[in-house]
Amino acid sequence: MALFSKFRKNKKGKTVEMILDHDGKNWTVSNDSITLAAPSLDSLDRKVERALEEELKQGQSINVFMSFNNEVIPMWIRPYMNHYFNRILELPLQYQS
Repeated sequence: MALFSKFRKNKKGKTVEMILDHDGKNWTVSNDSITLAAPSLDSLDRKVERALEEELKQGQSINVFMSFNNEVIPMWIRPYMNHYFNRILELPLQYQS
């Protein structure tokens, strides 16, 4: 069984949807299948890539859509921040030397 059981397929490959959050110490991403945490977004991205390693070995690209958990934003500012910090991570990552 795949670690991420809910893939959406499109012309560019697969898409995984996750919720991005911050617990006061670490960035976290989660969905129905998994929860990952790391102190920086870069290290979190690398953990997501390792978690999807089996899918990536099949030669497919994967987009991970991270929708920010707006519940952590104070209520008074939410009307102005409807998409505060959404991200799309394209896997495999392109490492810079």
